[in-house]
Amino acid sequence: MIRILSFILVLGLLIQPVAAQKILVPADSLNASRVHSAIVIGGLTYTGFSIGLYNAWYKKYDQTSFHLFDDLYEWNQMDKAGHVHSAYFQGIIAYKGMRWAGVSKKKSLLTGIITGTLFQGTIEVMDGFSTKWGFSLGDMAANIAGTSVFALQQHYWNEQRIHLKMSSIPIHYSKTAVYATDKTGVSTLYKRAQELYGNTFYERFLKDYNAQVYWASFDVHSFLPEDNIWPKWLNLALGYGAGNMYGGFDNSWMSGDHMYVLNPQQYPRYRRFFIGPDLNLTSLNTKRPFLKTVFSALNVFRIPSPAIEINTRGELIFHLLR
Repeated sequence: MIRILSFILVLGLLIQPVAAQKILVPADSLNASRVHSAIVIGGLTYTGFSIGLYNAWYKKYDQTSFHLFDDLYEWNQMDKAGHVHSAYFQGIIAYKGMRWAGVSKKKSLLTGIITGTLFQGTIEVMDGFSTKWGFSLGDMAANIAGTSVFALQQHYWNEQRIHLKMSSIPIHYSKTAVYATDKTGVSTLYKRAQELYGNTFYERFLKDYNAQVYWASFDVHSFLPEDNIWPKWLNLALGYGAGNMYGGFDNSWMSGDHMYVLNPQQYPRYRRFFIGPDLNLTSLNTKRPFLKTVFSALNVFRIPSPAIEINTRGELIFHLLR
């Protein structure tokens, strides 16, 4: 992440403030051509997202009539945190897109709310027709919570003072043998993690609930009196994560003809709570529209930095990078 950020910074400094830069500056008044562009881009993105998601994921599984699925207690609610985060930043993207086109704040805000709910709601509808899953009321509640965090801040403060972010530090899973309940099958946690979370860095980044942390990053400067000396770029972040999860509801799974059940004393599923400093990229002082756009996009991620963890296993842990 640091190398990617460094590359973008250097690239931004090399780009001169010409027409390509000026197009990124939000319009002062309604710009019809930009509105049309934003609508077309948004429509194509939604269509491509829906078709791509269905073909890449849901097409593999049998379909059935629309039904509900109670997954409120799955993955220690890490998937719910993911829904909150996704709906939040999708709402922000849509809002900023409309403001770039010169649309009023009220209408841009409404567009952000609809977009975040629509994108995430589409996933839930597809789940609802899949035999493997179902429409989750818990997921929809998380989606609404995410758009609400964005919308309420934008409405009352005209800015985001509490930024929702995520981070994911790869985990090195054990290759020690894990035996099936019938003692004839052998697997490892490394193999189970591959089955659940994928093999590549990008798959693990997006899917590994053991590696992910979801953060609420507080812009301390904006909560203090106007003449305060707290650095605008320095936030305080609170994070939530979970560990030892090798199944949705518990640590048991089938692999081939073998059943595996992990000892809960040896592999207890637990919750993790974090506190640490955070870099508020949107507060970095730059006049270059390109860099402002890049910083705004990257601000949905927490740049790896120190953090203190307290977890339900009774541990207090300092992380140099988390």
